[in-house]
Amino acid sequence: MTKATRRGILAVVTTVVLVALGAGLGVAVGDALGIRTEPAEQMSPAAPTVPDLGQAVPAPRWTGVEAPEGARYDAAIDSLLDATADAFEREGDTTLTVVAGDGDEADETYRLAGTGSALRIEAASQTGAVRGIYDLAAQIRTGESVAEHLGEEVTSALPFRMVDMGAVGVEPDPAAWEPGTDYSHASKAFADVLLPEAPYIDEAALAEAFADFDEFVRHSLANGYNALAFPGFVEFVAFDEVEGGIVYTPGDEHRAQALALREAFGPFWQHADDLGMDVFLRTDMLTLTTPLEDYLVDTFGSLDTENPALWDVYAAGLDELYDAEPALDGILIRIGEAGQVYDVEGWDYYSQLAVRTPTAVRTMLETLSAQAEASDREVIFRTWSVGVGAVGDMHTNPASYEAVLGGIDSPALIVSTKYTLGDFYSWLPLNDTLEQGAQRRIVEFQSRREFENFGAFPNDLGREYQYALQTLLDANPNIEGVWVWTQDGGPWRAGPMTLYLKAGFWQLYELDTVVAAALTRDPETDVADVTAGWARQWFSDDPETVGAIVEAMGLSREAIEQGMYIEQFADQRVFAIGLEPPPMMWIFEWDILTGDSAVLDVLYAISRDATGGDIEAAIAGGEEAVATVERMRETVAATDASTWRDPAMHAAFTETLDYEADVLRLLAAYRAMILHQGEWHDTLSPDAYAAWDADRVEYEALAAAHLEKYEGDIDYPAYNLTAAQLGVERAERDLAMAWMARVLLLLALAWVVIGAVAARTSLVRRPGAAAARASWIASTRPWRARESTLGMLELDRWLLLVIPAALLIATRAVQTSFLSWTHLAVVFGAWAMFAIVVRVFVGRRSPWPVIAAVGGVIVLRCIVTLASLSFSGPGGYWFAFWTEPVFRTAYIAVAFALFVWVFVAAGWALSIQVRARRATGYVLAAIGAGLAVPSLVIGLIGLERALTLWNDEMGLLPWGLARILGITTYLEIPPETPWIAAAFGGVLFVIGLLLAVPWRRRDEASPSVSVAADDLSVM
Repeated sequence: MTKATRRGILAVVTTVVLVALGAGLGVAVGDALGIRTEPAEQMSPAAPTVPDLGQAVPAPRWTGVEAPEGARYDAAIDSLLDATADAFEREGDTTLTVVAGDGDEADETYRLAGTGSALRIEAASQTGAVRGIYDLAAQIRTGESVAEHLGEEVTSALPFRMVDMGAVGVEPDPAAWEPGTDYSHASKAFADVLLPEAPYIDEAALAEAFADFDEFVRHSLANGYNALAFPGFVEFVAFDEVEGGIVYTPGDEHRAQALALREAFGPFWQHADDLGMDVFLRTDMLTLTTPLEDYLVDTFGSLDTENPALWDVYAAGLDELYDAEPALDGILIRIGEAGQVYDVEGWDYYSQLAVRTPTAVRTMLETLSAQAEASDREVIFRTWSVGVGAVGDMHTNPASYEAVLGGIDSPALIVSTKYTLGDFYSWLPLNDTLEQGAQRRIVEFQSRREFENFGAFPNDLGREYQYALQTLLDANPNIEGVWVWTQDGGPWRAGPMTLYLKAGFWQLYELDTVVAAALTRDPETDVADVTAGWARQWFSDDPETVGAIVEAMGLSREAIEQGMYIEQFADQRVFAIGLEPPPMMWIFEWDILTGDSAVLDVLYAISRDATGGDIEAAIAGGEEAVATVERMRETVAATDASTWRDPAMHAAFTETLDYEADVLRLLAAYRAMILHQGEWHDTLSPDAYAAWDADRVEYEALAAAHLEKYEGDIDYPAYNLTAAQLGVERAERDLAMAWMARVLLLLALAWVVIGAVAARTSLVRRPGAAAARASWIASTRPWRARESTLGMLELDRWLLLVIPAALLIATRAVQTSFLSWTHLAVVFGAWAMFAIVVRVFVGRRSPWPVIAAVGGVIVLRCIVTLASLSFSGPGGYWFAFWTEPVFRTAYIAVAFALFVWVFVAAGWALSIQVRARRATGYVLAAIGAGLAVPSLVIGLIGLERALTLWNDEMGLLPWGLARILGITTYLEIPPETPWIAAAFGGVLFVIGLLLAVPWRRRDEASPSVSVAADDLSVM
């Protein structure tokens, strides 16, 4: 067997191995993406009903109210008298007598006895008696008779009803809301109260905050709630009881601050307790200060959350806090969200996502539950942990729930879970993890739906809440209550400035707070009656007006479900990169209309498959939603404004429906545009392209009108269309890029064909043909690289360099639609370092063999990319990548093989000049430099910042990802990755250098006896 034959066989084997490795990489990429769907079992709430709307019943005139003394009775009676004073009409004299025994204070049962003119509440405990008074007040507010339940025993199905803190302590500052780009999740509650230095508290602001808190507590009690979640924990702890060391050294301001804050807010907690409201401190874990983190690391070696002793530190803090503040009832813990998005600048209290394993969760709960049992308190643990380590799907996966929480049955532990199988989106199934577990359970609801424009749209969730509670209670007797978010969830200042009880049209989402409490007390409640009562309380006592409002609210879910979601996508459970993306991915998130290829291409593919290829069915949902909102608007607008309690409320209701209609028209146009765009990439149909272009024109007109009308409006803010516009700009270039790719592809193929046939034809004598021939031979048979470059003219040599370099630049520019200079800088920076290092090592030897080999393979690699781009441009390239697994695997296999073959060919070509060892060293050192230098630059810039800039230009992942969660956080990319890559590149460079230098005084003789003078020329 000749040497040439052996080399040919080796080249073929190498190629096969590289392609096989590339195919394996393609399969691994597909597994990592993990894009798949499965049917979702939707909730099936009852259809809207029409309540029997008669005239509102006048409130009675209270001629006497007798009740035991105490703050709880006083607050309830104040609520009763305020409701009476606000009633539209008072008629008839009535007395009220309240009698309570010394029974179980957890028992809310009471009996309404007496007559219509002499009512009597009889209860076994103070709790039941007070609840009876609040119920009478609620009946007056909603236009019902106070004798509605005369002769009946009234009780509550579920005893635990908790709310968040509403907007207590939050300043309604229009300037903070006007930009609409603050996606911080920090409420900044009590910002005016807290001072950075001693005495740490502004007493005047504290007094205002206390009045704010008092109003919220009284309002929530009147709505039927009996517990609240107060933000903070470590802020109030001095850690004086920690054994084995001092957390805060003498004079540390953290300790002084903790004592000051405890003294300031202790009266808040006591006041709530006096009025009958339990108080739970709400915190993320791990919650830290700088000295606390230093202490934990110094003591335990790290933030080892699997170490029980670490949790003993927090338990000691709770012991200290409960001893000092007996009004506190427990702590509420979340482990699934933490970090910068919740931090307040200049405030050394922060959190870390450090509880990531089942062992860590179990250790935490066992330690803190034992502390709660010993102190007669409770621990509420939230299962919200989406995307975090091994406990990442505990919230939605019954097996994971059991693995984390199975066997932990402390009577002091309550497990809290969102009712949806994911976050608070529509179209999600009921969360079946609420049907399991031996622990006490509570169900989480959200009134001001953050993902459905923060409650700015009418959104009657009563029927869905009822379905959820009834289904879950049938399945799990351990459910004992709810936690209703009246205000919290998501960014505070990126949407409308609606602050509960304070600013904006908060009465819209008050309905969901009221209906949740009503259903918790009686799951069989007629939710239409609750909606009618809410309408009477806030808007009108006119039956026709109330009926119109109830009718509009009955349509509200249809408008949101069809207008803000694409049903064919939302109706599926979608899985990707180990997570379960939400059903509203095209709005990522809250108010950012996304324009990235990953989301929109997958959304199209799933919608296409769900409709059997009829994408128009998915488009029609947006138009139907607009029609529904227009019907709602007509219904409400037709009512007589004079029948409303305040004509301004009539205007507000119609204005919010105008706003919703505008948003849904915009979304409908965008939906049509992105789905037709996907259809063009999928089918290459000219009709689909024409439809996309027409949709684009309509969308851009609607977008401009939307921004002109609503930008800067704090009540009806404009959607954030930056990402969508970037997507449009990229899509507009796709057809032009496809044509450029076709032209470049023809030129590249011509170069290869000329090179392949030049030796056998007279073409070889043409200018440039020798260069093409050398490029072809060196790239496919690199051991012949040197001989192929002998005797070339100066023009041919330059073409060997210029053609591959120009083609590489052009290909990458087309691939990025001439929009990502970051991408080009990284790619060409890496190649430049590779070329420089190789050129330095080659020295006085001829550089043309390695230039021919590397350049020839680059041309082949560009041909593969250009062929993929030639169908429908970069958009089509990425469409196939995200949605076509076979194409993706095949492309990666070939592209990877050619990428690695560049370095194999370079080494092989160099080995003819300096033998294999040194040639390998040259290539390894060049690869190391090409990896290390760009990595160092990225490390200095910051990985998150660099990825954000790159993604903004490329549009592969949601634009909002970096602004909200951070790309590195969401994808769990270690921030030190560029430094690791730089270090690895440095190691390769050193290894290459060691291999490249002569190991003897005189290196092995070169196999070439001599070279022509023109082959020694350098550039």
